[in-house]
Amino acid sequence: MRFKNWVLEPDKYLSKEQAGKLLEMAECRAESAKAEGKTTAVRDYFVIHLGLSTGLRVMEMTELKCGDLFLNERLCSVLVRRGKGGKKRLVYFTGPFRKHCKEYLKWKQQLGESLEPDAPLIVSTNTGVHMTTRALQNIFKRCAQRVGLLSHYSIHSLRHTYACFLLKASNWNLRLVQKQLGHSKITTTQVYADVM
Repeated sequence: MRFKNWVLEPDKYLSKEQAGKLLEMAECRAESAKAEGKTTAVRDYFVIHLGLSTGLRVMEMTELKCGDLFLNERLCSVLVRRGKGGKKRLVYFTGPFRKHCKEYLKWKQQLGESLEPDAPLIVSTNTGVHMTTRALQNIFKRCAQRVGLLSHYSIHSLRHTYACFLLKASNWNLRLVQKQLGHSKITTTQVYADVM
């Protein structure tokens, strides 16, 4: 589907089955890594789950701090401090990702990583600071390769997948999807409705 210069084709987002396989594989690897005292797969699983559960842009993921997660009993959200166009927004989520966030923070604490509000949420094992966009892209590529996804998929596919799933689950509520994705114009969000 073409809108202005932007193209969203069916091979830019994952099917429910593909997303399920990707998440399941990442979770299994994380469980094995924990048992062996390794860290990379645990972090990788969080990155994949974060992308599928919030639809954040890769740059937004790299900049997250521990204090940007709000894990209340009723309503959970992640604060994007500097989205596209420098805009702030809260992205709401529910379900299994809430539980995963709590487990991930506990795991970080066990590793001795800081949970201070300004500490990076996703830490590079090489530098000890925020991971780069390239590093997150590489995490996605490794995970995608393990489940046999074609190489044209990128970490941005998680955002497209989230948008498509949310649109359908919300009974085609474009305004909700627009707010969650941080689109300034509803016409951008409309592209998802058109392609589906």
